[in-house]
Amino acid sequence: MLRLERLRADHAPALLVFERENREYFARSVPDRGNAYFVEFASRHSALLAEQDAGLGHFHVIVDDQGKLIGRVNIVDVADGSAELGYRIGEHAGGRGVATAAVEEVCLLAASAYRLSVLTAVTTLDNPASRTVLERNGFTVVGSIFLEGRPGVRYQRRLMA
Repeated sequence: MLRLERLRADHAPALLVFERENREYFARSVPDRGNAYFVEFASRHSALLAEQDAGLGHFHVIVDDQGKLIGRVNIVDVADGSAELGYRIGEHAGGRGVATAAVEEVCLLAASAYRLSVLTAVTTLDNPASRTVLERNGFTVVGSIFLEGRPGVRYQRRLMA
């Protein structure tokens, strides 16, 4: 059974391990975070918690039934009832429906607990798994974009409380 947990200070060590272990894997489909992300991880984690406390973002980790952190789902840039969704699932947890289930749960939280009415998300065209997750969760294409020079798609989903 997977658990979605709201980001806490004590998640920092496991989250840093998760990001380091999956860095190369993620870089194949999304822009790399760069070395500074890892060097400044502690201060970035504290900043995310402060942003969450201020209601500007809602950050979550996905934990498997052994208690291992296997992914994350974030809602960022909260303003006027809308926000952007982002997610990362570790390489060893991919292809098992983890992202689809976690995004579904976060969409429910976004509507009920966070009082959002619209979520947007972006992904590159060469990331069919991410596109499938969004489409299975009711997101529809609303435009095209470029992410660090890579062609991508912008999705949107209207939420109902």
